[in-house]
Amino acid sequence: MNDSVGDGVSKTPAQLEEVREEARRAFVAELWRRFEGLQEWAVSHWPDQKNPLSSADFVEARKEILSLRSPAGSLNQPEKQDAAEPQPEEGGAQYLDVTPAPWP
Repeated sequence: MNDSVGDGVSKTPAQLEEVREEARRAFVAELWRRFEGLQEWAVSHWPDQKNPLSSADFVEARKEILSLRSPAGSLNQPEKQDAAEPQPEEGGAQYLDVTPAPWP
């Protein structure tokens, strides 16, 4: 007879979230490692020597990768709506302007 206590026991929602978060962290760490390698390769193999690449050319890509660390997601995705704000079908705003105003 096998007396394993943990076999067949389902995980709680908190444990499942912890597993998902650990998977997210592992994914982002591996993505970052591979991106660094790709960046080094791109800089060293760039064919236009008159206009060489530098690590500054990859700033936006690094920002996007780092934004994956937070559960909110990408920097380009709008933030989740406030729960207190009614949906359009409930009489809320039909259009939300998310475009930033231009510089004066």
